[in-house]
Amino acid sequence: MNTINVQNIMLQDCWQALLREEFQKPYFKELFEFLEAEVSNGTEIYPPMPMIFNALKLTRFDDIKVVILGQDPYHGPNQAHGLAFSVPRGVGKPPSLKNIFKELHNDLEIPEPAHGDLHSWAEQGVLLLNATLTVQAARAGSHQNKGWELFTDKIIQTINDRKENVVFVLWGSLAQKKGAFIDRSKHFVLESAHPSPLSAYRGFLGSKPFSKINSYLQQNHQKPIDWTIPS
Repeated sequence: MNTINVQNIMLQDCWQALLREEFQKPYFKELFEFLEAEVSNGTEIYPPMPMIFNALKLTRFDDIKVVILGQDPYHGPNQAHGLAFSVPRGVGKPPSLKNIFKELHNDLEIPEPAHGDLHSWAEQGVLLLNATLTVQAARAGSHQNKGWELFTDKIIQTINDRKENVVFVLWGSLAQKKGAFIDRSKHFVLESAHPSPLSAYRGFLGSKPFSKINSYLQQNHQKPIDWTIPS
């Protein structure tokens, strides 16, 4: 992982302007000091530094139509690349992602793709945001309560306040707690069980989220998402 420096965070101008004050807050500087210490101690962190903010780099604020909230980045080798639930091409699809694709097929009859890279969703305005943007290798939840949650709460609050008719997808209790303050009078909130194999059969499978998202977008004069994953 590259050396970490708060001053070197390069985002698109819209995000840079919206989050500039956040980058200067004590908690954010302490968060990066913590990450710097992790790296200095030889701890392997996922995703690699250039990918930590991929969700914000790939989805412009003005383009956001959908927010899908995840929890931690994947903590296995080569899995995490800065997009919730997504893995790079050539990396095996984790169980939760397999269930997402299973429901996608059930909902819209889209065949399961050969890979799990969700870049095409992000580029259409689907913000794939994890609550925590880094994790230690092989240690799920290891970077929780270090400051990332405050930062991602700020992102969600900014979207909530400054935009209208956004679909917030909250899979599982943790995502639902994080999205509790979303104004449902001007946004559409979809909630169900998490796609994890431990809970997918308790309400995720069969929930048809993808068609519901597109129906809402069309009702509000927005272009629907093409959920097909290019080969």
